[in-house]
Amino acid sequence: MFYRISGQFKTDYRSDHALFRVRQDAVLMGIILLFAWVIFPFTANEFVFQALLIPVLIYSLAALGLNILTGYAGQLSLGTGAFMGVGAYACYKLVTIFPEMNLLVAIGLSGFFAAAVGVAFGLPSLRIKGFYLAIATLAAQFFLVWLFEKWAWLYNYNASGAIQVPTIDMFGIRVAGPTASSFVQYYFVLFVVTIMTIFAINITRGHIGRTWKAVRDMDIAAELVGINLLRSKLIAFAVSSYIVGVSGALFVFLWRGAAEPNLFDIPLSFRVLFIAIIGGLGSILGNYLGAILIVALPVILNILPEMVGLEINAAVVEHLNIMIIGALIIAVLIIEPHGLARFWAIIREKLIMWPFPH
Repeated sequence: MFYRISGQFKTDYRSDHALFRVRQDAVLMGIILLFAWVIFPFTANEFVFQALLIPVLIYSLAALGLNILTGYAGQLSLGTGAFMGVGAYACYKLVTIFPEMNLLVAIGLSGFFAAAVGVAFGLPSLRIKGFYLAIATLAAQFFLVWLFEKWAWLYNYNASGAIQVPTIDMFGIRVAGPTASSFVQYYFVLFVVTIMTIFAINITRGHIGRTWKAVRDMDIAAELVGINLLRSKLIAFAVSSYIVGVSGALFVFLWRGAAEPNLFDIPLSFRVLFIAIIGGLGSILGNYLGAILIVALPVILNILPEMVGLEINAAVVEHLNIMIIGALIIAVLIIEPHGLARFWAIIREKLIMWPFPH
């Protein structure tokens, strides 16, 4: 009964293409936003902020950037971690060279540096595609991580080779640094992620998004109807890398607090790729569902035995955690290869047709 849509008529083109074509979808989104903006931050403790809420949002944003490139434009990439590193190092240099710069501005500008690097490594996409393009982006991953290690200027000639987030205030409120409040950092990350998500929704629903889908589905046919393949692919690399770069800046400045070059190595790229695939390629919602499964669920499973009073060795809990997450990933891909977003879409369709689903 919750998704009964009788009486919801669409009488014009605008209403038929609205973001929420069913009233219940808007209500559900309002409830989610209420939890995200009001209930969670005022009921969570330090552990929940640092282990669940903030990392889920940051990883969701990184997967969103990758999903635009792979899910919407059909261009494979294995260099997401390195592009996150570009955003983090660019933001670090901006706030150290210009100490008075607003952190929000610095994070926004750092995305442009990541976008420029993404476009540079996206140039081969006109000549190669598929597995070969993935190898080209993997080469970018190795090269950029090597650059983070060897170019001492990037980390201000620090003897440890790491970047340390300085103490940063905005309007009298400490938002970054060792003494920053997790409550403030959560709202900062949530604000940036919300803005980036709105931007991604609009661009994927518009003219640019339709050209990406055409290139993804059949690039030869897209070129025959007048779509400029190089321009379309480079825009996809630029937008994707910008969002990924912003997520990398948030990753270091609003969560980790410090970073070494190996933090952005290939395991990070694969983790973001797994989130995008499990959540569902070509879906905005899927990035958040995938991040909840890959990032939040392992943390919950680790603390679950203690919550229910079971005394299990920490090493056993860790192994059980890996086994359960692996089994869930396999089960999801077997039951619904298009990811959790498609799984939710099927449930929603059945709720609309209830009590006679088919």
